[in-house]
Amino acid sequence: MEQQPNYQQLLDEIKELRWQLEEANDAIDAIRTGQVDALIVKNNDGPQLYTLKSADQTYRVFIEKMNEGAVTLNQAGIITYSNSKFTELLGLPFEKVLGYHLNDFVHGDKAIIANVIKTSWDKDCKAEVDIAGKNGVIPCLLSCNAMEFDGGLALSIIVTDLTVLKENQKQLELQFDQLEEAQLLTQKLNDELEETVKERTKDLTISREYLKLLTDNIPQMTWTNLPTGEVTFYNQRWYNYTGLSHHETKEWGWQDVVHPDDLPLVMERYLAALAIGGIFEVENRYKKHDGTYRWHLNRAIPLKNEFGENLFWVGTATDIEEQKQAMDKKDEFIGIASHELKTPLTSLKGYIQIMGIYKKEEVPPAIKQYINKASIAVNKLQHLINDLLDVSKIQAGRLSYQMKDADLTEMVNAGIENAIQMYPDYQVEYQVEPQLLVHGNPERLEQVLNNLVSNAAKYSKQHTKITIKAQALDGHVRVSVTDEGIGLSDEQREKIFERFYRVEDKTFTTSGLGMGLYISAEIIQQHNGRIDVESELGKGSTFYFELPRLK
Repeated sequence: MEQQPNYQQLLDEIKELRWQLEEANDAIDAIRTGQVDALIVKNNDGPQLYTLKSADQTYRVFIEKMNEGAVTLNQAGIITYSNSKFTELLGLPFEKVLGYHLNDFVHGDKAIIANVIKTSWDKDCKAEVDIAGKNGVIPCLLSCNAMEFDGGLALSIIVTDLTVLKENQKQLELQFDQLEEAQLLTQKLNDELEETVKERTKDLTISREYLKLLTDNIPQMTWTNLPTGEVTFYNQRWYNYTGLSHHETKEWGWQDVVHPDDLPLVMERYLAALAIGGIFEVENRYKKHDGTYRWHLNRAIPLKNEFGENLFWVGTATDIEEQKQAMDKKDEFIGIASHELKTPLTSLKGYIQIMGIYKKEEVPPAIKQYINKASIAVNKLQHLINDLLDVSKIQAGRLSYQMKDADLTEMVNAGIENAIQMYPDYQVEYQVEPQLLVHGNPERLEQVLNNLVSNAAKYSKQHTKITIKAQALDGHVRVSVTDEGIGLSDEQREKIFERFYRVEDKTFTTSGLGMGLYISAEIIQQHNGRIDVESELGKGSTFYFELPRLK
């Protein structure tokens, strides 16, 4: 039985091993830092001396500081030199690297590295292998070339870590696959878009042809114009009527077709519609291709985008020549009939007044009542005839009256007194400012006020309030009449000042020809003023007119 060493022997052995380890570490540091130019490796054939030709410390330091791993192999494939980068890559100390075969650190098929080493002795060679490193398998590029040392040939290998490169390559391949997939998707979407565009183009072509067919075959002439006023489109009716080409009437060329007497009003209304972005409406005469003029009603409505901005106007011109001629004949008949009726009506009114003051004999109460009713009816008839005469004069341009400086306050107060007497079943309230001087005809202005009060009473229930106001307002004088009647809809407000227009309501049956507001509007216009209404259906109305105030 072998004798076990004693305690002292163990201490001496440990001390010897420690000294050898320190000596080995010092040798390794000397090799790594370039302090040793030659080294002896003991193998089966005995010790061999290896000296690197032209080796110096600077070269050793350069190799040591490289970012790549560097090793030197002898012809048996044993590692005789390694820099720090290679040992860090493996995660091993120098003593676990030097003297070991390179195959010991290769992961996978070791025949690959054996073949590379064998080939590299004859020619420079590069190959990719997997190294078993501290963080797992590391893909590396080995660049091998044979070098001559003092002791013979050695194989120098530069080991480049390809981890980042491989990861980038993997990412590039992934991105390439994604890009290829995106390209396929884009191509698919593009094909679908092209098909959609073809379908939409086909639909638009059909819609355009349909719209063109529609506009070319309606009775009206149609056009479109930009917010700047230039006309961009006419239908075929326009060209057939005018006998002109698009080039001759595009943009502002249409003005040459408008009757010279109508052009100022047309331009005024047209430019006003463009300025406020509103509806354009006017009656004027257009010159036909044979040189004659015919009356047309023009109406254009703006088309807006989602932001409320006007894109363009779509307009129509409707031939109203026959209606105009019929209206002229109607006005002529009204004028003649009014004059013919006025004389016998005056006589009738005189006889009724005589009967009313007859005192030679006692007149029965029933007869007196009949006389009073006949007098009221005659007054209404006379009022209607006077309105008819005014309308005929307006149409003939012969409604004239003397203008003078007048105090509108006195006229309004007189109208208020008349309203209180005429409409005792209503609460007449008033607010009148003093010294409201205007230039006009007091009788005609009082006619306007009486008409507004009359309408307020007609379309309101009894015992409701009628408010009359007269006040100065920004260099103007405003007279308003407010009722608590049936009110007006938006459509009714637009037409309320038209000739012969009457508000139809099932709850109110009123007399009249629908001329009072038309005459009032003409009178106020002749006074360089304006008349308008503010109303809401079912909540009453406020009719008012404004006149320039004299300073």
